[in-house]
Amino acid sequence: MMDFSQMFLHLVVALFLGALMGLERELAGKEAGIRTAMMVSGGAAIFSIIALQLPYIVGVSGANVEEILARNSGFLTVVANIVVGVGFLGAGIIIKTEERVHGLTTAAVIWSVAAVGTLAGVGLLPFAFAAAITLSALLWFFRHIDIAGIVTRRK
Repeated sequence: MMDFSQMFLHLVVALFLGALMGLERELAGKEAGIRTAMMVSGGAAIFSIIALQLPYIVGVSGANVEEILARNSGFLTVVANIVVGVGFLGAGIIIKTEERVHGLTTAAVIWSVAAVGTLAGVGLLPFAFAAAITLSALLWFFRHIDIAGIVTRRK
């Protein structure tokens, strides 16, 4: 069971990493930037923390937590529903016009931000940092690099 300071640390890390990932979208002038990414990452972390704490909350005593874990994995559906819920949020960002589709990368970033927030929420902090830094670097790289004329920089 996590204590308050651990939960708060996981939340702060999720917010920081969400801000990092949202920075590229913000600098690119997209609607979903730092604030949105922070809220998605922080929300995913909070739901993940709730999922981890549920067996301890519903258990009458610490002794029956193992039985709760063995007989009921329903608390894990909280994490699964983060993916679904954020998918709906991302779908609202995507706009199709007659010429092209707009917002697909931003929607994918929102989905990835939720995954990083979930990682932070469950305590996989080193992987959350590695994932956020890698994904942010890829966003920046492909926005600013022309690969043999195949990928061009868009404004």
